[in-house]
Amino acid sequence: MISLVAAVLAGLLVYGVYVMQIKQVELQQTVQVVVPKDFIRAGTLVGKEMLELQAIQKGSFTSSMMTNLNDIAGQETLIPLGKHEPILKWKVNRYHLLPSVDQATFQIPKEYLLSVSNGIRAGDRVRIYVSALDGSSRRLFMEKEITVASVKSSANVEIDNPKTSNLLSKVEGDKEKMYASRLEANGAIDQINLNLSEKEWLDIDQLCSAKKAKLVIAFSSSSILAEE
Repeated sequence: MISLVAAVLAGLLVYGVYVMQIKQVELQQTVQVVVPKDFIRAGTLVGKEMLELQAIQKGSFTSSMMTNLNDIAGQETLIPLGKHEPILKWKVNRYHLLPSVDQATFQIPKEYLLSVSNGIRAGDRVRIYVSALDGSSRRLFMEKEITVASVKSSANVEIDNPKTSNLLSKVEGDKEKMYASRLEANGAIDQINLNLSEKEWLDIDQLCSAKKAKLVIAFSSSSILAEE
């Protein structure tokens, strides 16, 4: 009986060691990468609460995959990110207010503007409409929304809520603070700068320079609700 019990215990011990070795090998063959907890739209400022770590096989890992949550928090998505999809370095950009490679930041001349929504803040995405005297009013650049580089008051001060920054609230994913910050701005919009491609700026200039058309720049709620 003693020999039988000893044999059973020895077998269990060997099996336990085997299971532990298998798990150790599996751990050595996987890498923890950063993935979104849920779908994230393009142009969204990524908060740490939107991310998690997920193990993938070492054979599937590439050097462009992100492995640190802190490296991604505060960056902006350049393209949509799928749920549990490993985040690649080129898909996010920390300097989201700067123009991309094929863009430049243009200040829109006051004489080109008919109206600018008061709710617009730096980092927002806006829709641009042209109001023409000949009745050909329409939306410009139907396929995209335009990123706002900055909005300033007549005193050349960036429009924002001094107590609760819109951009910081956006990074934290706090929509209530983002909404509230737009109700307590520190001035009226006097200047607006947009990130545009050369063709987009030339299209605007051609339409407005003859003084037969003006722009209406409208706030898009996707600036707040992008992560929904």
